[in-house]
Amino acid sequence: MSVKASLDTANRPDEWTIEQGWLLTNCQFLIRVFKDEEAIASVGDPKKLFKRERVGWKGYVEWEEFPEKKASAHKLLASQSFPDCPDFMFGPIPGTNPVLPGDDFVAWHEAIGGELTPVPEDSWRTVLLEKHPDMLHLLKFPYNGEPPKRLVTSKSITPNPLHFVRNHGGIPIIDKDKWDLSLDGLVQTPKRFSLNDLMDDSRFPRIEKTVTMQCSGTRRIEQIGLYGGQGDEVPQAPWAEGAIGTARYVGISLKKVIKECGGLINSAKHLELYGAETYVKDLEVGNYVVSVPWSKVKANEVLLVWEMNGEPLPKIHGYPLRVIVLGYIGARSVKWLYRIKAIKDTSRAPVQSREYLYFNQQVGKYNLRPTDGIQIQEMPVSSAIMSPWTKQAVIHVGKIRCKGWAYSGGGRWPERVELSADGGFTWYEVPAENMSKKGRWTWRTWELDLPCEVEGWIEIVCRCWDNSLNTQPLNIRAAWNWGLHVTSSAHRIKVYSINKSREITRKRLDKYDQMGVPLAPLTRYEAMPVQSSDEYEVFWNTHDPRDVED
Repeated sequence: MSVKASLDTANRPDEWTIEQGWLLTNCQFLIRVFKDEEAIASVGDPKKLFKRERVGWKGYVEWEEFPEKKASAHKLLASQSFPDCPDFMFGPIPGTNPVLPGDDFVAWHEAIGGELTPVPEDSWRTVLLEKHPDMLHLLKFPYNGEPPKRLVTSKSITPNPLHFVRNHGGIPIIDKDKWDLSLDGLVQTPKRFSLNDLMDDSRFPRIEKTVTMQCSGTRRIEQIGLYGGQGDEVPQAPWAEGAIGTARYVGISLKKVIKECGGLINSAKHLELYGAETYVKDLEVGNYVVSVPWSKVKANEVLLVWEMNGEPLPKIHGYPLRVIVLGYIGARSVKWLYRIKAIKDTSRAPVQSREYLYFNQQVGKYNLRPTDGIQIQEMPVSSAIMSPWTKQAVIHVGKIRCKGWAYSGGGRWPERVELSADGGFTWYEVPAENMSKKGRWTWRTWELDLPCEVEGWIEIVCRCWDNSLNTQPLNIRAAWNWGLHVTSSAHRIKVYSINKSREITRKRLDKYDQMGVPLAPLTRYEAMPVQSSDEYEVFWNTHDPRDVED
């Protein structure tokens, strides 16, 4: 009898990858599958409960004014199980585009039904219509996408089709002639405004601003690569360095609209902003709601905009009207804005109170409390290398051409960008003439021919200093947090340096070229001679032997 036949085994076929920590998420999954048909039927007809509410507003359901409607939607979602959200913290991220499908969000919309049923497919059609064909779709629904590295900083102003998108729900399709904005709550005189009202120069002075917007998940993939974490309500969307973009917006100051309503009353200190998309958090349903402080509005740093880079707002970016909060994370710049409410304290809506929180490193899945997190508003100083890419083999003649971006939130700006080719020991400054124009609310794109004489694996590091002399922590661990937000550490990439100014390297590259042998992949063994037998003999005839004699 063979050894194999005589012994039992507890191993799985993928035992090796599990032992190496690559498939830990596949080890133990116990998912309860259920569907309470009686509870679902008791809710009633979704087509009537969640029907279209406003003419010219497709894919919109008003939740915030109807707690009973919220309760019905929650009962529908809580009475059945849904596809499990895939986890890529310990396993390979799919090599597909879209990377993640968002099956759970699609299933939630289908389970609620009514006006939400066609939203996932309608949203994807809008993506295909409005976004560049080379966009990297990180999440199909709700849509999250960023441009490829080569296009992130190809222009200092990001073209609309290449601007990143971070959506929290579906894309409502709204007729601007059927749209209006209500401003209520703690204001002297609540009012409603049409788009034509807001665009009336005689009432509201027009503002044009170039603004960089950054998602707090930018460069999240670096935190994921170090340690797993929870991510946000779209778990673990693996953002790289492209979740940032710069555009020229036209609109008005929210402060002026509040003044039109007679100003704030009763010590109102925050403005709650309502977006028309449907947002699901912990199986609770609502519209997308966040808040910004009055102090930010009073400084004319909260804009209501209808134009992006000389065109009407694209549907995917909030048509017909969105908010732009200067210097804050993108999550506060609400799209498809339809209501503003003046309130006393910070919004208790889930996006503001339970998401976009920065935790201490000892906070995790089993001890997390939202009140332990810092609500993320202004973005810290950050930068990233767009070229070369990590793990590339780079052929050069003593200098490596590097390109990237640098940004600081809160009205600060990048003052200096530095790069290192030796892991952060020696730094070279990017010359001012190699950086885009300085602006209070914008990034600076940069280029540098980075000196590098060495060959082999090197680590290129980029860091930025802003005008307040804030700079980036030098390692990812210093920025790691359970929510995987705000990867503000110095950006590090590993590349293989091939210095063609070295004679041996130049001759070898020429030989590869003559024989038609590709250099990539770098780690593949090539069956070609590297030294002739005669060259080998000449060397040892003119040098000491390998072993010394007594």
